[in-house]
Amino acid sequence: MKIDRQEVKKVANLARLSITEEEEEQFTTQLNDILEYFDQLSELDTENVKPTTRAIETSNITRPDKLAPFSDKEALVKAAPEPQGEFFRVPKILSTDEEG
Repeated sequence: MKIDRQEVKKVANLARLSITEEEEEQFTTQLNDILEYFDQLSELDTENVKPTTRAIETSNITRPDKLAPFSDKEALVKAAPEPQGEFFRVPKILSTDEEG
């Protein structure tokens, strides 16, 4: 299957993209290269190949979360940029202004 510039122009129009004539030519070439590659892939015998999402096996390498109280709360609060009593002072992120 080959794509011509008219098809690229039509798809660009449907996608509401404004492309130049140079881009039309470039996209036509690139899309045809992609389709040619898919044609090559379709020639491969994949009947006994299981579907996968990755080329290599991966596993989750993160450690499990373990809930534990922090042992020195006072030192932690003292290390904060703006402690307020036994709490952390943080910048306001929500507006209380009611717009009408």
